[in-house]
Amino acid sequence: MRTIDSPEFSLIRTFVSAFDLPPPPAGPGDDCAVVRPGTMDLCVTTDAVIEGVHFILPRFSFHDVGHKALAVNLSDLAAMGAKPRWFVCALALPARLRPGVPRMAAGMSRLARLHGAVLVGGNVSAAPELSITVTAIGEVVRGRALTRSGARPGDLLYVSGTLGDARLGLTLLERGIRSRAAKRQLRPEPRIGLGRICARYARAAIDISDGFAQDLAQLCRASALGARVDVDSLPVSAEVLRRAGSRERATRWALRGGEDYELLVAVPPNRTRAFERHCARAGQRVSQVGVLTAGAQLRFVSAQGTTLPPPRGFDHFATVRSGAV
Repeated sequence: MRTIDSPEFSLIRTFVSAFDLPPPPAGPGDDCAVVRPGTMDLCVTTDAVIEGVHFILPRFSFHDVGHKALAVNLSDLAAMGAKPRWFVCALALPARLRPGVPRMAAGMSRLARLHGAVLVGGNVSAAPELSITVTAIGEVVRGRALTRSGARPGDLLYVSGTLGDARLGLTLLERGIRSRAAKRQLRPEPRIGLGRICARYARAAIDISDGFAQDLAQLCRASALGARVDVDSLPVSAEVLRRAGSRERATRWALRGGEDYELLVAVPPNRTRAFERHCARAGQRVSQVGVLTAGAQLRFVSAQGTTLPPPRGFDHFATVRSGAV
């Protein structure tokens, strides 16, 4: 079984190959770029949310859209172990949606204040549909940024929170049902505090935006490793388990569902006990779910020893659905 690829990542590699890129972690290939203006490393990331691709009004409120536009960028900073500092926002929208701007700003500003991120610039323009592009900048102690390429064979894999909620939440929103899982889709919470902890113990990290299995594959590819995942240890919420109807189906959602924005981290064996203790003291839930291995093989194994076929995550260039990336 080989690592998972998609047209999106192939296109990214094709595009960046035309440029003279600095070596990692300075350039494309991680959740953020890292630049060094002084004693701290700056982590820079950008992402967009687009009407009809990432959200549909009015299933998402304007408040939800503003929150999520910033949250997906802060999640990238969390994956690097960075503290948010600044961000810029480019807003494009049709005239009919201008009355919603204050509510979008309210949703974004609440999250910004919570994590100490300061709006320092941006742009507004007319467009046929609503889109918000945010560029966020954070800082981390020099040389301590968590990249995807730093893992080693034998590192243990940990994941934060629970998986599959946002995938379930999208389905519930399509049915007009609001619940905890729906909130995970509408207003994801970036794991900034956990990311700062991970920077002290982990060797590599990635945020789970395109699905656990697909994002694990990206971390493994960057570190030139494989992995063995115990699928029965993947954390799922009571709501996901109840609505899935079986652990097997809940596991599929956990493996494939996108937009959970949890963190997947690789921790050396000699640091795991201290890492778990620190997370417990800070009230951060983490679950050990597997181990990184030499080679390029990804194995998803059940407690009965059954190996699951390789799951696929979200594909940005597949048929556009009503929501989740």
